[in-house]
Amino acid sequence: MATAQRKIPLRKCTGCGEMKSKKEMLRVLLDPDGQVLIDDTGKKNGRGAYLCKKLSCLEKSIKTRGLERSLKTTLPEGLLEKLRNEYEWLSE
Repeated sequence: MATAQRKIPLRKCTGCGEMKSKKEMLRVLLDPDGQVLIDDTGKKNGRGAYLCKKLSCLEKSIKTRGLERSLKTTLPEGLLEKLRNEYEWLSE
């Protein structure tokens, strides 16, 4: 008897629109208190939006307001810089 393979959860990037596994993406979270932050664990409570780990996807998501639309809120200016710094760290 073969064991059933586990289903890999897929999420859509708010920048490029590609479907990828959750583990390959970065989650941005709107928590119940209304704060927007980066969810390193991917398990915190709140509304999440996913981005590929490419700087071009972040830039496209900012330009098209895809991240704001997914989170259903406006993003504070400091968060965009924080996200850019996170992406620079990921690319090293």
